[in-house]
Amino acid sequence: MPATIETIDFNGQPALALATQAGSRAVVSLFGAQILSWIPAGSEERLYLSPAAVYDGSTPIRGGIPVCFPQFAGLGKLPKHGIVRTRPWVVGEQRTGDDYALVTLRFTETDETWAIWPQNFVAELTVVVEGERLDVELEVENTGHAPFAFTAALHTYLRVREVENARLEGLYGHEYRDSADHNRIRRDSGDMVVVEDETDRVYHDVKRPLLLRDSNRNLGINAEGFPDVVVWNPWEERCAALADLPANGFRHMLCVEAAAARQRIELDAGESWAGRQSLIAL
Repeated sequence: MPATIETIDFNGQPALALATQAGSRAVVSLFGAQILSWIPAGSEERLYLSPAAVYDGSTPIRGGIPVCFPQFAGLGKLPKHGIVRTRPWVVGEQRTGDDYALVTLRFTETDETWAIWPQNFVAELTVVVEGERLDVELEVENTGHAPFAFTAALHTYLRVREVENARLEGLYGHEYRDSADHNRIRRDSGDMVVVEDETDRVYHDVKRPLLLRDSNRNLGINAEGFPDVVVWNPWEERCAALADLPANGFRHMLCVEAAAARQRIELDAGESWAGRQSLIAL
C-alpha cells in the first residue's frame, strides 16, 4: 500500500500517524509539534517516550523529540526550553510519495506568547519518514519589523537498551560546556562518549556526523544549521526527582540533541533560519 498520513488520538492528544510502504512509521503530536514515535522500516522503536509522560496539556510530554524555541534550557529569562512545546500547532502541509510521508506543522505568535516574548514569528517543523531515515527540520521566520535573537534545539530522546553499554562516536576533540559540573569548559579526549553518571554537555561547533552504537544496532546522527550537540542523561538521582520518568527510565534513554545553544541566532525582520537533524538506522 502507498504511504499514508492519518489523524489519530494519542493518549488524548491529536496527532498524525505517518507510514510508508516499506514499513517505516512515525507519530507527531500537534501539541508542541512533538515527534512521539519513530520506527524505521524493518526495525523497532528508536525514540524514548516515558511511560509516565503526562498528556493533559499542563506540562511538556516527556520523551520523543520536543521543540525548544526561542530559548534552550535555562539560558535566558524565558521559561525553560521556550514557549512552543506546550502549545498547539496547526497542520500546514501533508504529502506522500511512493516511499515517503511528510508533514509540516506551523506555529504563529499568539497574545499569550506575546506576553512572554513580544515578537512576531512563524515556526515550522517538517517531519519526513523514508525507509530507515527520519528528517526533522525546524524553520523560524521573523515576521515582525525589528530584529530578534533566539536559541533552539530538537531535544531528541533516543531509546537505548542499556545506556551504560551505549557508545556515542564522533565528538572526539570537541570543546564542551559541562552543565553537570558547574558549567566548566572541557575538551573531549575519548574516542567515544560513555554514560556512567549524570551527563549534561553542550558540545560546540560540531560539523561531522555522529554514530550511536547500541548493542547490535547503530544509529547515524547528522545535523545541519544547528552548530551544537547536547548529550544528556539525568542518571539515577535526578531521574528519581522527575515525576514523569520511571525510576529506571534513565537506563533506557540518551538525549542527543541538535542545538543552537552557545550563541544566539539573530534574525533581521523578514529573515528566516532553518536547522535539521537526520537520524538513520544502520
